[in-house]
Amino acid sequence: MIPLCPTPTRSSKPPRDANQAAKHILNQLTGEAPKEEPPPVKNEAAVELGRLGGKKGGAARAAALTPERRSEIAKKAAAKRWTAKAA
Repeated sequence: MIPLCPTPTRSSKPPRDANQAAKHILNQLTGEAPKEEPPPVKNEAAVELGRLGGKKGGAARAAALTPERRSEIAKKAAAKRWTAKAA
């Protein structure tokens, strides 16, 4: 089954009116719809390098903090979450 309107993504918007939706459906049925490009290939070396820093960063920071400082940070974060948001 062909969907009536494409699912919107960050880079695309759904048709604004019935005429645009009809054209989109017609293009899909006749095969004139633009082809979707595959996602870009990531550089494996860069992915590994980023993963290394991310894996040890949080653990190293937690090990360096004293229990009192961790408690301060947690209390500050909880207070920030519970404060009323300014409208």
